[in-house]
Amino acid sequence: MTDRPKTPILDRVTRPADMKQLSDAELHQLAHELRAETVSAVSVTGGHLGAGLGVVELTVALHAVFDTPRDKVIWDVGHQCYPHKILTERRDRIRTLRQKDGLSGFTKRSESPYDPFGAAHSSTSISAALGFAVARDLGGAPPEGVGDAIAVIGDGSMSAGMAYEALNNAGHLKKRLIVILNDNEMSIAPPVGAMSSYLSRLYAEEPFQEFKAAAKGAVSLLPEPFREGAKRAKDMLKGIAVGGTLFEQLGFSYLGPIDGHDMDQLLPVLRTVKARATGPILIHVLTKKGKGYRPAETARDKGHGVSKFNVVTGEQKKAPSNAPSYTSVFADSLLQEAAKDDKICAITAAMPDGTGLNLFAERYPSRCFDVGIAEQHGVTFCAALAAGGMKPFCAMYSTFLQRGYDQVVHDVAIQRLPVRFAIDRAGLVGADGATHAGAFDVAYLANLPGFVVMAAADEAELKHMVATAVAHNDGPIAFRFPRGEGNGVDLPERGIPLEIGKGRMITKGSRVALLSFGTRLAEVEKAAEALSAKGITPTIADARFAKPLDRDMILALAADHEALITIEEGAVGGFGSHVAQLLADEAVFDRGLKYRSMVLPDTFIDQASPADMYAVAGMNAEQIEAKVLDTLGIAQIGQQTA
Repeated sequence: MTDRPKTPILDRVTRPADMKQLSDAELHQLAHELRAETVSAVSVTGGHLGAGLGVVELTVALHAVFDTPRDKVIWDVGHQCYPHKILTERRDRIRTLRQKDGLSGFTKRSESPYDPFGAAHSSTSISAALGFAVARDLGGAPPEGVGDAIAVIGDGSMSAGMAYEALNNAGHLKKRLIVILNDNEMSIAPPVGAMSSYLSRLYAEEPFQEFKAAAKGAVSLLPEPFREGAKRAKDMLKGIAVGGTLFEQLGFSYLGPIDGHDMDQLLPVLRTVKARATGPILIHVLTKKGKGYRPAETARDKGHGVSKFNVVTGEQKKAPSNAPSYTSVFADSLLQEAAKDDKICAITAAMPDGTGLNLFAERYPSRCFDVGIAEQHGVTFCAALAAGGMKPFCAMYSTFLQRGYDQVVHDVAIQRLPVRFAIDRAGLVGADGATHAGAFDVAYLANLPGFVVMAAADEAELKHMVATAVAHNDGPIAFRFPRGEGNGVDLPERGIPLEIGKGRMITKGSRVALLSFGTRLAEVEKAAEALSAKGITPTIADARFAKPLDRDMILALAADHEALITIEEGAVGGFGSHVAQLLADEAVFDRGLKYRSMVLPDTFIDQASPADMYAVAGMNAEQIEAKVLDTLGIAQIGQQTA
């Protein structure tokens, strides 16, 4: 295509082995072409742009120096990996990124041997790299072999405790292991915490150049005669500059900081490390997120997540919004409640924009806390805020809240503390695929004693559920809502607290009752319209609560109908399972009720549009209609019904 960049060097590189024949000057040019190809590809697909642009030179240098896929390069978080995918036999498919049947937006083991470890959540790379290093030394033999293990971890990922657990263990085991700290002063949101300040001091304090030169000559990498003098010089300069480094105290040799966009620094350092490293070593690399593409460099989020865009102007092609997003409705509702209740505070884990809490932070900065990529800490922090008399709203994506599950159980549920969990990205989320699907929260929360679990059927219901959570002080409460736009329903001026454990009837019908939990209600109503044209008029109810269940409503539906079908955007073990347990305990099945539960299938669904993903899951209107007909034993109905 004529609008694609000219890439004569990149055109010669299909796989990393092809780079071994290139000169250093050609590797420089390859990096320029790789950056242009990355921008071009993401302009077509949308996706994570800034993170990949920040590691273009590092990607080229790593693949030029090391021998992948035998050597294992693990990208943390995986959204840095687009340039890596282009160099590893996937350039011909790079414009299918995040599309149905296309390339994943993250590293994925089943996609390529060059992706040794899947990484779509953060802070796992050092643990994984250490596992590969130990497997290598114990004689592990995967098909590609195991050589060096290299973890490329972003500075944002260093806010998670798991990274330090791995550093601690690696320093103890003393295995040859390479950790590259990609320090771009920018994760998804501006960096938070003491680690960010510490990294800043490592390269901001004087004498920077002398310290960097001494660090490059890490003692363990030098020939024996030079080691003692170098050690004395390095220790003296290090003491002057920063008074020692955390990483060396953890058992790592430390190199850096070095310019991650300067191939003349990257290549010799990586070659030296490959040739001489014995134990664990950390290379501190400074990069700029969005590097080399001005619209990304100047964007507030450095082009973290973009829609399709015009390469020349950077203007993104966003579809016009027909209704407010669920996230914005949550954010506005919480602001409204916080204006009249100074005990309300909001907590998120490195996702202030994604959860809408950036607005709360602007209005009430003293009551809003971004704890970094540290969901475990965030949940326990909320628990103690609640114990201290505050009303904490723990706003996290469903997929990320999984990381704090022990704390949800031990620190919140057992102590019956009124933490309010606002669970965003419930259900299937589209282009991010299986790693970000909110499939399990109903199942893993509704089995906890004393937990209230709600799901909003539309944006008006969400507003009421925020008010319900504010008013609820008797133990933990959660409400879930999906990514994307609402249904366009009229919003109430204020949310009104719902009666705990009470659902609502939508329409009265006969023969079959459809009991919806969450935003599949719109699809249930479409299915009911189609069924009505065929002479079947279902009863429709919105459960609102998975725990406690509306026993009276559910038992009445079971008593008054031939069949009862539940529909939810979650895995087996959630709402439908709790309904089945109630019906079994009440001996309803003994009386012949036909009961079915529509849940997400027992598989991880790859990225596609949400509509396509729900089609795979069998949960769109057509499939709900088919489920009703099958349950009633109606194989086919003519157009006309008496």
